[in-house]
Amino acid sequence: MIEKLRRGELREPAKLPGFLAQIARSLTIEHYRKIQRRKTEADSDAIAEVEASGSGPLSELMTREDAGLVRQVIQELGTERDRDILLRFYIAEEDKERIKQDLGLSSLQFNRVLHRARERYRDLYLQRVGRRALGIILLFVTLSLGGRRAG
Repeated sequence: MIEKLRRGELREPAKLPGFLAQIARSLTIEHYRKIQRRKTEADSDAIAEVEASGSGPLSELMTREDAGLVRQVIQELGTERDRDILLRFYIAEEDKERIKQDLGLSSLQFNRVLHRARERYRDLYLQRVGRRALGIILLFVTLSLGGRRAG
């Protein structure tokens, strides 16, 4: 396109600024979406809404049962590091910096290890309870684990 512009071969040169502006907008939107996908901080307002809407005896019973299953699946994970990082970060709610220091990991390494541990956990969990329980996983993560994520 730049070559055609230099040679004066563009069909409608007046539309070029609008075209370039749209490309810039699209790239900017893509950039911010990418940042949001990588963002690993909890949304406190969303967590409060979910917690408020899910109160009641049945919800509490299901949460307790799910918590027991979650702990059981964590104990069945194949590697000690996966068990350790999931238990310490989500169950014990230890500080990310302390876990990183104890395991000798950088921030990037911690996030990767945590992501992979969650993936292995999810696979094992789904094997145990089936695909339809995926919704329970999401509910449990937001309610029982307080919506904590790596950040």
